[in-house]
Amino acid sequence: MKKVYLLAAVMIFAAAISGCKKGEEAPAAQSANAPKAVETAQASQAPKADVLKETQDELINEARTNFQPIPLDVKEGYKQLKNNNPTPEKLELGKMLYFEPRLSKSQLISCNTCHNLSFGGDDYQQTSIGHGWQRGPRNAPTVLNSVYNTAQFWDGRAGDLKEQAKGPLQASVEMAATPEYVVEVVKSIPEYVELFKVAFPGEADPVTFDNVAKAIEVFEATLLTPNSKFDQFLRGDSNALNADEKAGLKLYMDNGCTSCHAGINLTSDGYHPFGLKETPEEKLLAGDKGRFVVSEAEGDEFAFKAPTLRNIEYTAPYFHSGLVWDLNEAVAIMAKSQLGADLSAEEVAQIVAFLKSTTGEMPKVEYPILPPSTNNTPKPTYTID
Repeated sequence: MKKVYLLAAVMIFAAAISGCKKGEEAPAAQSANAPKAVETAQASQAPKADVLKETQDELINEARTNFQPIPLDVKEGYKQLKNNNPTPEKLELGKMLYFEPRLSKSQLISCNTCHNLSFGGDDYQQTSIGHGWQRGPRNAPTVLNSVYNTAQFWDGRAGDLKEQAKGPLQASVEMAATPEYVVEVVKSIPEYVELFKVAFPGEADPVTFDNVAKAIEVFEATLLTPNSKFDQFLRGDSNALNADEKAGLKLYMDNGCTSCHAGINLTSDGYHPFGLKETPEEKLLAGDKGRFVVSEAEGDEFAFKAPTLRNIEYTAPYFHSGLVWDLNEAVAIMAKSQLGADLSAEEVAQIVAFLKSTTGEMPKVEYPILPPSTNNTPKPTYTID
């Protein structure tokens, strides 16, 4: 009997050792093939099944003619990039540069200052505050899902995220730097120089202003918010939305909101006058002629790119002027000014309920540890030129 017990104990011990080894081998295999740890938590997770189930639900099928869900695999955002091959090394570098305040003249302001990833990808300000406490002219749009925008900024002056990244760096009321200054800062820090060499191999001088923007673009392309209740509904789960949210979705579609806010990012390709049916209060326009400043085309006065409505409960205040803080009020204003519709308080509340159902899973980003400055790194300056 003792031999039987001894044999059983040996077998149990052997099984335990085998289990430990298997448990150790799996993470090792994953780490060998996975992107570096600086990626967003979402980007390092295995994607779930991303299919639209067949359904007889008429509302789902109608919604599918107007919308698409955000991909569950956030790396799908890479497919929107042009002339910028995404790599784990660029992602690592881009994340660091996104949080790097030394790229600004005051060395206080980073991309994350106005596009805070802790809270909706914007700054919760009427209009953004930049260099020397100057206040910019427009409300900061969210960076979340922005890779799906056909153009960037309220007036669409940047065609992609790479071009967009260069704007705030050089804007006198934002980061107030120059391309030469940005390159000087980066080259003064040996760790950055090495990271650029790895991220942009084969280039004689990889530390360039253009490569700074390319790295930031790769990081921003992963800042997606998948798996919202609305996305689950689009994929075929009829119970993902409650009665008010479904009523709001129906009202949203029936009243023509989809003419400007549809597709994967609840936005559109074009530019739309603020006051298509009825001119809103003058203060909401804030004297901003929008797209006209870029195009100088007839009909573009007070026209703006339709902002994404995803995660909108996080992106107050609303409109380019940032003068409306209440989402119900914003919906009522848009219904009247853009659609000529007088919605009841109940209808507005139902549309708001639907809009809140578009809030997805926020990117979980581990704050990067940035390399130290050197004696050659430019010192902060606070003067306003």
